[in-house]
Amino acid sequence: MYRRFLKRLFDIVLSFLALLILSPLLLVVAVWVRIKLGGPVIFCQERPGKDEKIFKMYKFRSMTDARDENGELLPDEQRLTKFGASLRSTSLDELPDLWNFLKGDMSIVGPRPQLVRDMVFMTPLQRRRHLVRPGLTGLAQVRGRNAISWENKLSTDLEYIERITFLGDFKIIFLTVKKVFSREDITSDGMATATDFGDYLLEKGAVTREEYEQRQVESKALLHAAR
Repeated sequence: MYRRFLKRLFDIVLSFLALLILSPLLLVVAVWVRIKLGGPVIFCQERPGKDEKIFKMYKFRSMTDARDENGELLPDEQRLTKFGASLRSTSLDELPDLWNFLKGDMSIVGPRPQLVRDMVFMTPLQRRRHLVRPGLTGLAQVRGRNAISWENKLSTDLEYIERITFLGDFKIIFLTVKKVFSREDITSDGMATATDFGDYLLEKGAVTREEYEQRQVESKALLHAAR
């Protein structure tokens, strides 16, 4: 009952109330992002959702548009400012996700939405994580956030979708809030999941360079088809 009907109602009610209560904070963060990083204030990125349907996920911008002499964007770590890192560490950059909850793209609790280029490297079993809506937080996040290996993260996502309950979701929300305020596991330095899944598999020799390139092409084709 909860999984099929009440979970969605739970998402709608909580996200609507959160938008009302947090609207002043949303405005303040938006103004600061505009001052510190310029426009656009909202960053939009395609992610695979329920049943692998690609949707646009919204976040506050946390990186600059700094480019090299050829006009190419610099690596993420060079574009991430101290202000942007602060937004990420406090999860304030994810406040615009509230709109995704109302639309039905995401759930408050569920497997975190990965990049499309991560999804194409998953096994058929691991891709079962997309049988449910992705979430703002999930079981893998309260067990370690970035401080968890890719294999453990994906297996934990599968563990979650096998048993979705109200009490389980409530506990995950409580532990997430606790971790944010205590600043536990907020660093991504040296963590496997801070690296794209494909890059991680390539580095450990789990895929060949040819397989890697083929799947990168596949991910670009999926993104192109969704636009």
